Amino acid sequence: MTIRPADERGHGAHGWLDSRHTFSFADYHDDAHMGFRVLRVINEDRVAPGMGFGTHPHRDMEIISYVLEGAIEHKDSLGHGAVLRPGEVQRITAGTGVQHSEFNPSASEPVHFYQIWLLPDRRGHQPGYAQKAFPVEGRQGRWQAIISPDGSDESLSIHQDARILLADLKPHQSVRHEFRTGRHGWLQILRGQVRSGETNLSAGDGVSFSDESVLILEGLDDAEVMLFDLP
Repeated sequence: MTIRPADERGHGAHGWLDSRHTFSFADYHDDAHMGFRVLRVINEDRVAPGMGFGTHPHRDMEIISYVLEGAIEHKDSLGHGAVLRPGEVQRITAGTGVQHSEFNPSASEPVHFYQIWLLPDRRGHQPGYAQKAFPVEGRQGRWQAIISPDGSDESLSIHQDARILLADLKPHQSVRHEFRTGRHGWLQILRGQVRSGETNLSAGDGVSFSDESVLILEGLDDAEVMLFDLP
């Protein structure tokens, strides 16, 4: 188990945008943190009211967005336009190429969200878009699958043998996840505090697992966690 402390992440402060980079991204570069397995980007972004990212291109990446607070408005070159709110997951398959923009539509409230990039299983997929609301009841004290390679358990599918799971934990509540032989894990603490073994983890912390068969987490206060089960 290797911990990536929240306060050691890269930091981009642009006035309208406050961004924390778990892995190298944009102007932040660290050869020791270029990604983990097929996981390439974990950005925790806070965007000021009425501000956002203008139209920009992506290709050959699976892009996942998850809002914690506020809302983010999405438009893309495929003709999609939608607002993403807390509890909703957005998946963009950039494939052969897509352009999109992301703006905070509120005039008064900031938006706090995570954006995640995973490498696809090959280059050149047809671009695609999906968005889905996942009820909070489905992750209270248990794992809720939001991303998978086959859309199992009512999750959204991606072009990669990876799964993303969410769980909400109350104090003293615990969840368990078993990794198949040869699999790897990344845990991202979205809110609150949890304990793994003798280690306490707080919001923004990340943890990688490569030799663990079982992960057991216990909530220390009201917490939300995101787990990546990776090849």
